[in-house]
Amino acid sequence: MGAVETEDEVLFERRGHLGIVTLNRPKAVNALNVGMVRAMLRQLTDWADDDAVATVLVRGAGDRGLCAGGDIVAIYKDMLHGGTETAEFWADEYRLNSLIAHYPKPYVAFMDGLVLGGGVGISAHGSVRVVTERTRTGMPETTIGFVPDVGGTLLLSRSPGEAGTHAALTGAHLSGSDALFLGLADHFVPSEELPALAEALESSTPEAAVGRFTQAAPDSALAAQHEWIDAAYVYDDAEEIVRSLRSAGAEAAAAADTIEAKSPTSVKVALESLRRVRGLSLEEALDQEYRVGLRCLAGPDFREGIRAQVVDKDRNPQWKPPTLADVQASDVEGYFAPLGERELGLAGLGSESKETV
Repeated sequence: MGAVETEDEVLFERRGHLGIVTLNRPKAVNALNVGMVRAMLRQLTDWADDDAVATVLVRGAGDRGLCAGGDIVAIYKDMLHGGTETAEFWADEYRLNSLIAHYPKPYVAFMDGLVLGGGVGISAHGSVRVVTERTRTGMPETTIGFVPDVGGTLLLSRSPGEAGTHAALTGAHLSGSDALFLGLADHFVPSEELPALAEALESSTPEAAVGRFTQAAPDSALAAQHEWIDAAYVYDDAEEIVRSLRSAGAEAAAAADTIEAKSPTSVKVALESLRRVRGLSLEEALDQEYRVGLRCLAGPDFREGIRAQVVDKDRNPQWKPPTLADVQASDVEGYFAPLGERELGLAGLGSESKETV
């Protein structure tokens, strides 16, 4: 077994020809912060050129999940103090997402337990994505007045039919089978087999190792709902989607209720993001998400959503504006306006620049 390098909240280790990244904040379900992201950028960049490392594995410490997303309490504190740390965190996080998507070696992600928001970004862009019966994944950003990011808008725009639109607007937690249906994952392996799979990866190719442990996944509930989802979410107008859902039966009406409880601004901006991202590269999508994210930082709903869900936990956010009808097209358009000198600019970089830390 190789030596373990400790960066406190993320651990790096080499076993055989396997480089292992372990997110190490189990009490916070391994939520990402800027130090973790920068450490991963450095280590993955080093391993990309290290002939002793043939495969990379990313997993989470503890038994609750791979990663519950970005550290939104840290984001909340930064917003309260008018800081710049969140913008810097996102810039580094999105560079990490891009590096993972273009990684020159097999990148295996154990998407076990909770895999939300930023956790999707460090897993679903990989080349070998493993879910289990414990997987609960999704992009729940509209619940906190934000919009799917970390390339999530692009991933969901590529899902079958309008399933990705449904996932983005409702912020639903999805099973491992649903993740497979959406195109966020590749293989289903029982959670009890993950330690053995990790050991097999030390000396085998990912194809051979995963092939030994992959099983047929249970049926996807999301796939079973595709008919009313595809019919109701085909519109480019959020209010029209809600009206269509209300006329399509009990399950669909429940989705309408869920959407109307989210930040109206976030719902409309998320829908527009999904429509605009079609046909873009990942880097173009990340640049767009960065523009939207900085506008969310400046608006009222992101701060209010975190307050209501995570800080005060009263689950009673006061959205501004309060309804979908109150959110004007011009308001939505403003979220996509160029940032000038603050642009992230990933789309303008070559692959070598993208991987430079």
